[in-house]
Amino acid sequence: MGARAMKNGTRTSTGGGVGAYLLHRAKPHLPPWLGVAGVGIAGSGAHLAWADSVGAGVGLTLSAVALTGATWWAGRETSAQRRLHSAITVAAGTTWFAGAALAGPLAGILPDAYLMGGAVLALSWNVRMALRTSDGGAVSGSADKSLLEKVGLAKAKIGRTEVEPNRVTANVLLEGGEQTNDDVAKALVRIASALDLPQSAVRYQGDPDSARRGELIIVPKDMLTEAQEWEGPSNVGGSIMDPLVIGRYDDGSPLMLWLPGDPAAGRNANHFLIAGGTGSGKGDAALNVQTEILSRRDVIVWLSDPKAFQDFRPLLPAYDWAVEGGAGTEAMVAALQHVIPARTGWLGKHSYRQWTPQAAERQTDPAHSCRATGACGCEGMPYMVAWMEEAANTLRALGDDAFTGIAQEARSAGCSLIVSLQRPSYDQMSTSTRASLPGVIALGCDPRDEGFSLPESVIDAGAHPGAWGNRKPGYCYVVAGGIDPDRYANPGRTQQFTPAATAVMEMLAQWTARNGATADPITAGAAKAIAGRAYTGRQAGDTEQAEVNHHHQEQEDDDMVTGAPLDPEDADIDPDVELPAAAEGDDAPLFGQPAGHKPSPEEARELFARALAEFEEAGQMVVGPVDFMDWCDRNQLSRPWVSARLKEAALDGRLEPTSKTGRWRIVPALAGV
Repeated sequence: MGARAMKNGTRTSTGGGVGAYLLHRAKPHLPPWLGVAGVGIAGSGAHLAWADSVGAGVGLTLSAVALTGATWWAGRETSAQRRLHSAITVAAGTTWFAGAALAGPLAGILPDAYLMGGAVLALSWNVRMALRTSDGGAVSGSADKSLLEKVGLAKAKIGRTEVEPNRVTANVLLEGGEQTNDDVAKALVRIASALDLPQSAVRYQGDPDSARRGELIIVPKDMLTEAQEWEGPSNVGGSIMDPLVIGRYDDGSPLMLWLPGDPAAGRNANHFLIAGGTGSGKGDAALNVQTEILSRRDVIVWLSDPKAFQDFRPLLPAYDWAVEGGAGTEAMVAALQHVIPARTGWLGKHSYRQWTPQAAERQTDPAHSCRATGACGCEGMPYMVAWMEEAANTLRALGDDAFTGIAQEARSAGCSLIVSLQRPSYDQMSTSTRASLPGVIALGCDPRDEGFSLPESVIDAGAHPGAWGNRKPGYCYVVAGGIDPDRYANPGRTQQFTPAATAVMEMLAQWTARNGATADPITAGAAKAIAGRAYTGRQAGDTEQAEVNHHHQEQEDDDMVTGAPLDPEDADIDPDVELPAAAEGDDAPLFGQPAGHKPSPEEARELFARALAEFEEAGQMVVGPVDFMDWCDRNQLSRPWVSARLKEAALDGRLEPTSKTGRWRIVPALAGV
């Protein structure tokens, strides 16, 4: 009995499920049948009221004609088939209704006409609906004046459509053998014109598994017109592994990017190109990214900015190393070329296939030890970002392949390279360098430069930064690992930095100076070995130390005026006595030979070595003949003689050639020992 009951229960449950399914499938087809039933009931009720009324007959006849005509007029924007079908249905229904109201629903042929004609009309609409939802949900797009016909895609079909707030997504099925996804991409500007929308509001995402299927995306309202002011970083004290929020997309969702790779997510580390013309908001975009980076606890930043930190000066205390360009940038690039393999070696010895936040902490895990047994306890290695602002100047000075090797090797070293310039064209940057920077933040530009900033596939999908130029500062497209490829063609806008943001940036710099990461011994050691004193390296507590040093300097200045003399031999000097007149021999040089006497080869070499030491002391680690012009004039030595000495110093290991002809990198004296 229990088994039978269980069987009966199962049967009842299954029967209920089938019934619910059939009812669900039948619901879309019920309206025509409900309409037929409604006409029959209404006609029978009207007969009771108007059976013997002549006026009612005239009124019903005129109403039927008027309703049929209104249906034909209202269907002028639909297809010809739908317009005719609707008009016939209305004419048949109103005619039967008038006859039933005057003569009765059972008079003459009215019952047969109702049963057969009503069923035929209802079934015709059911068949039409079935044809519309066939072939994967696509509907015919061949209307006389339909949107797709206007733009040259008359045979394309629109399928399932999703309507969201400020976003419409429609599946598109193209005519097999005649149309491809490329045809839709070429028609996007015409679709935007037909809808009276900006070009960036219409996008198309082709199906990667089909050449004739995709999604047409329309965003009717630009939600980015009002700038969003920057109020501070999104995740102060978080990890650089967390996303960097730099603005929002046109649908209101946050605009995010990632720098380190993530093995769990299958994401590689990202290098970025930030490209945009004058007035496009490139400076604000850079500030958005930098403030997000500098607010994280496990990252250091090297910055090269030939514009003398015009945009980044409030953040200066937060950088591990910042240079203004020229020889300083040459030294930084040379240091990067040596730091990257050193970092890669450290990560490899500690069993990291790529950088993770665990690598930034002290190594207490035996699984990440450089020793054969037990944890090594080595100091951690923070993530590193090398930022090259206005990189066109650097590329001109160092050659267009200056960053190629760095970008190709830096990912495995826990380092991201970010290059910012206005026009990444082939005459500014080699194709190899551009290919090694797959991530891009593309702001407004000249329409002719779109192909230099964005991949062709993203442009085909509807991304056109050239449509903005400098009229919409901050508008951008972001293409990078970790971002859904469907988002690549979605415009976003970075946050705006107003004068009020300066104080917040200064506070952020102070926070970073106190709490941010400092360079690990491997990175700092490799940098100092190449750049010597040119590499400053920010240490924890630099802000407090700077204040102490400033106080001591002020105290020393006061002592020079009001305190004890610095040297005992100056005790008898009267500051009120006039200085004596010049005596013979006072203009004789303290070092070297008198004017007009050329130094001997040994003396000249000694002077040259001293000059190199002075450059090193001043932090200028890249030199060339042009840097010795004043020195040559003082010592009456020719430029060819200096060039020869440079080559000799290179043979002695005191100099190393750089990638640019005629430029030499000074090998720090301690490193050369």
